[in-house]
Amino acid sequence: MSSTWVKRVKLYGTVELNGVHARVKDRVQTGDRLFFEYEDNSGKLTPPDNVSIIFENEHYAVVNKPAGMVTHPSHGHLDDSLLTNLSKNTLHPVMRLDRETSGLLIVAKDGYTHNMFVSGAEIRKCYLALCYGRFEPEDGTLSFPIARREGSVMIRDCVPDGKPSVTHYKTVRYFESKDISLVEFELETGRCHQIRTHCCHTGHPLLGDGLYGPLSDDNPNGALRDNAIIFDNLAGRCALHAYKIEYTDPFDHVKKSFEAELPDDMQRIISSC
Repeated sequence: MSSTWVKRVKLYGTVELNGVHARVKDRVQTGDRLFFEYEDNSGKLTPPDNVSIIFENEHYAVVNKPAGMVTHPSHGHLDDSLLTNLSKNTLHPVMRLDRETSGLLIVAKDGYTHNMFVSGAEIRKCYLALCYGRFEPEDGTLSFPIARREGSVMIRDCVPDGKPSVTHYKTVRYFESKDISLVEFELETGRCHQIRTHCCHTGHPLLGDGLYGPLSDDNPNGALRDNAIIFDNLAGRCALHAYKIEYTDPFDHVKKSFEAELPDDMQRIISSC
């Protein structure tokens, strides 16, 4: 329990130890039954029109975030982040997505639920991305350690002394005429920019990626430049979508799985190939 939750129980709730009123500082022993109750803030979320709720209960929600929206409130985005758009109460995202990345993430309504997910929900996250070139082999595992680039706040590199980073991939479709692939990625680890960094490292950067793409200042790729001039502009953002999430619900222990279709911008690119 977070310290905030403990304070709420003390001020507004009920604490019982083996059926008798107790204080939060009273000692407990193995086998004791502890009961807490207080009026919480786990009401229904109120998403704007461009955010869809895939699933929601009193503990958490599975949300489909649009591209262009940051997950957390931050400098310059104090009032237009996903969390502030969903509720005036404090929310706890179980994972985050980059501003340009669309798709599914879990938002916990309190710190206890967040801890329950992090400690044992066995979350499996799958993404779809549009990448330059053709992966050889068509499916496999990218296992390259990742670290922050020296002198940079944002950019990551694959380096021998980085943190272990593992991404599984499978080519869904290769568009030969445009030399573009639709690829499914599953994260085994969760490093910052992991998919984008691994794809850049292997010579298959994501369409529209301003940090790791062929037209970027930090990771230019002359061989892909001509194709990128066309498709980076068509993409308008990093073409990455968190399309599937699976987990074991930490409250009812039932395995749950949700999917979100590719957004219109990525569908338009596929239609043009």
